[in-house]
Amino acid sequence: MSGPIIAIDGPAGAGKSTVGRAVAERLGVGYLDTGAMYRAVTFAVLRRGVDPRDEAAVLEVAGSVEMTVGEERVVVDGVDATSDIRGREVTSSVSFVAANPGVRSLLVEAQRGWVAKRGGGVVEGRDIGTVVFPDADLKLFVTASPRVRAERRVAEAGGDVDEMEASIIERDRLDSTRATSPLSVDAAAVTLDTSDLGIDEVVAAVVAEVEARSVGGGR
Repeated sequence: MSGPIIAIDGPAGAGKSTVGRAVAERLGVGYLDTGAMYRAVTFAVLRRGVDPRDEAAVLEVAGSVEMTVGEERVVVDGVDATSDIRGREVTSSVSFVAANPGVRSLLVEAQRGWVAKRGGGVVEGRDIGTVVFPDADLKLFVTASPRVRAERRVAEAGGDVDEMEASIIERDRLDSTRATSPLSVDAAAVTLDTSDLGIDEVVAAVVAEVEARSVGGGR
């Protein structure tokens, strides 16, 4: 029996990962953070001394890197990169790697393979409902104001809220204007603004959408 495919998209720091994990747990299905995949490639690129803007060299790394992106740990070329992929160095370079058409093609194939192997799951990123799974059972666009997103990131990892907000706004600009699979809201997506909502409220809203559409059973 296959489960639903739930696509969660949205900008950096909107709470997609937190929502995705919680929803997957509530529904008893797998969860995939595709952003962690792009960060893992970026980690490998930087570790190998490659310029993130060098498309050919970055694609070569993406094609040869060995990575395991699990719900708890991310291992890149045998190194536990779970914390490092969320660090400042990777964060400042991941947009360049994510904009690489060849890298996106490789990872989209991997993402579809992940879902095919499991027969469904909760997948979150920037282009899941628009490109990776355009026929997903449920498409969500999770967002929040740049200020709120900055405050959340600083609460998690420290830093200056104003600087983080500026960084998030720039990341939004890069993600939404890139030539390949830009961040956008799918016409069929349900938009959830989490600026003034707690995680339990958001998860309850998503589960209600799943139940209303009767996508919890077989496909």
